[in-house]
Amino acid sequence: MIADPSQRPILLVEDNPVDVDLTLRAFARRKFVNPIEVARDGQEALEWIPRWEAGETLPLVILLDLKLPRVDGLEVLRRLREHPVSRDLPVVVLTSSSEDKDVETAYRYHVNSYIVKPVNFDKFMEVAAQIELYWCLFNHPPR
Repeated sequence: MIADPSQRPILLVEDNPVDVDLTLRAFARRKFVNPIEVARDGQEALEWIPRWEAGETLPLVILLDLKLPRVDGLEVLRRLREHPVSRDLPVVVLTSSSEDKDVETAYRYHVNSYIVKPVNFDKFMEVAAQIELYWCLFNHPPR
C-alpha cells in the first residue's frame, strides 16, 4: 500500500466523455500530481472493490457522478459504504444534480461532500483547485 498521498490515485466515476475530458483537463492545468483512474459507469466503479481487496492501492478520494448507467451513483455510494475495504474512503459527489432528494440520500449514505458541477470551465477550474487543495493536500485520509 502506498503511504504517500500524492501517489494514491483519484477515482473519477463519470460516464459523460465530455465531463471526463473537462475534469482531466482541469486537473492537468492545475498540475495535479495524483494519478487519475476513470470508471465510466457505476458497475465499473464497483468492480474496483475486489481489486482493492486484492491489494491494489486505495484511492485518495472518489469523485462520483450520480447519473450513471448500469448502476446509479447513489447505489454505488451505498455499496461502497457497505463494504469494509471501501467503507472509510472519502467520496465526493460531483454531479449536475442539485435535487434535494439526491443531496439528502447522498448524505444519508455518508458522502463526505456534495458538489454541483459548474457548467463554466473557469468555475470548474476553481472546483478542481478546491478539490486538490482540500482532498489531496490538507485532508489526512485513512490508509
